[in-house]
Amino acid sequence: MTNNSKKYSASPSAYHGKRQLSIGRRIYYFFCLPILKFFIQALVYSYKVKVICGSNVIEDLVANKQTTAPCYWHEHSFVCLTLISKWLKRGFKGGFIVSPSVDGEVPAKIAHSWGAHVIRGSAVRTGASAMIGIHNIMKEGISIVTAADGPLGPKYEFKTGVALMSKIGSAPIIPISCASDRAWRLNRWDNFMIPKPFSKVVIAVGEPHYIPRKCSLIDLEEHRQQVQDEMNNLMSHAKGYISNDRN
Repeated sequence: MTNNSKKYSASPSAYHGKRQLSIGRRIYYFFCLPILKFFIQALVYSYKVKVICGSNVIEDLVANKQTTAPCYWHEHSFVCLTLISKWLKRGFKGGFIVSPSVDGEVPAKIAHSWGAHVIRGSAVRTGASAMIGIHNIMKEGISIVTAADGPLGPKYEFKTGVALMSKIGSAPIIPISCASDRAWRLNRWDNFMIPKPFSKVVIAVGEPHYIPRKCSLIDLEEHRQQVQDEMNNLMSHAKGYISNDRN
């Protein structure tokens, strides 16, 4: 990491929320985080993963040929983040925007352990200061990874802020989706998916979607809708592959 990139990437504990990290929570994280990481690694290791499209796109990302904006639905965060963690080990320069509250402490620490850059803030804000900060990070060659409909939904709705981030940073959006033949589902707005041990996991990666720097707000909305449709098409494709594989 260069000196310039360090000033844009906050440490995992450098959040700016009103709640403070208590001593008890610090102790809890210290002892439980390694256990959590071990179980995640064991679970992911058991998966039978197949990339059904976009292998060439992945290779370009890992080769650091261009700053990009990989996106996935919040439902697929577990699978897509573990996929991206493998890219990071191969040289991908990725950054994650993590909640500045104490609730973001665990994902921030995990992302840092992968070698990712962590930015404490909001991925869906469109304020000028937020966009300037993200643009500065991207100028350092760091690709910002986001859940495009998070953190509060609605489900499968691509946020305008993510499209604006891509436009300002001159970073093409890389849509990613996935499916699994067996998974646990959390009872919350995104129906969060965690594939069960030894599941078949299918990953679909779309072609880069470029948003011109000079496009109008009307054109930006058209691009937002196009990427949203592409991500949903990739999800249907992945689910169809799983269904056909069962027959």
